[in-house]
Amino acid sequence: MATKKPPNKDAYDLILEAIDVGLYRPGSRLVESELAERFGVSRTPIREALQRLETQSLLARDGRSLIVASLDHAATAELYTVRAELEGLAARLAAQHATPEEVKVLGDMVTADHALLGDPQALSRANRRFHKQIHLASHNRYLVQQLDLVHRSMALLATTSLAAEGRGEAALAEHRAIVDAIAARDGETAARALKDHLSRAFEVRLKEEAAAQMAKAPGERAP
Repeated sequence: MATKKPPNKDAYDLILEAIDVGLYRPGSRLVESELAERFGVSRTPIREALQRLETQSLLARDGRSLIVASLDHAATAELYTVRAELEGLAARLAAQHATPEEVKVLGDMVTADHALLGDPQALSRANRRFHKQIHLASHNRYLVQQLDLVHRSMALLATTSLAAEGRGEAALAEHRAIVDAIAARDGETAARALKDHLSRAFEVRLKEEAAAQMAKAPGERAP
């Protein structure tokens, strides 16, 4: 059944949002006709959107088909490295330029997000909103644009680190430390807190990746 196209969203935004919320996961095959029917738009803008997403490496070729791309270990590590540097800069700038209202919104987000503990997917969506708010509070449009690109690629990660036991509570405590540093106008501490936050998230992913590899080959012995 076709869904009504939301206002001010073109085919590119609709497909990107569908990937971001997990409607299409890494490896999912995207078909022009199915997408056109789902979103209630013609196939021409769908085709153009798919070409654009492929150019941005968010889609990959599998024979003649286009599938949602996936990130291997090296790509994930590279993505976290770039993200940490850019988001650290955003936190530093937010400490300098965020309005009192923006700082309050960040603090309110952390408080409200405690109600989502136990729901990793909802907490993941809230996490994205929180980080986006920091980007906006940097008041640097070029940095925001670059971080948008990085976060689009983050959608290619099949799971959220927030699903790991205890990670949700720890992440919110880290969010609070970031907000406290921004509120104190301490840019260096804010940047360091945000980089540490992402480092811990990446560490969780590495542990989960290692556990998954062990589970695939339970009979193999380490050399």
